[in-house]
Amino acid sequence: QVQLVESGGGLVQAGGSLRLSCAASRTILRINTISWYRQAPGQQREFVASITSGGGTNYADSVKGRFTISRDNAKNTVYLQMNSLKPEDTAVYYCNVESLGPTRNYWGQGTQVTVSS
Repeated sequence: QVQLVESGGGLVQAGGSLRLSCAASRTILRINTISWYRQAPGQQREFVASITSGGGTNYADSVKGRFTISRDNAKNTVYLQMNSLKPEDTAVYYCNVESLGPTRNYWGQGTQVTVSS
């Protein structure tokens, strides 16, 4: 069952921008922290950014100052605005939702981001 859907990926040139969206089903209750991870070819999945229920944010050093995470609780959606994209940002980006009712983590199917030189 698909309860988390990422969108907004695509092919852009270095220096360009993309905005990713993660839409969560209303069946996911008591959503706490929402995070973005990414996985490049031949690499392990790595943390990118997170946002808590109170609006606090954290970013990986590699994206700080370039990426911005935000959430719209009314729409059950989280966004990742990616600016000044670099080829090393190329990866499949995954949304992760932490629910507290009951405690569980949900993963989306991923969306491909490709940044050309």
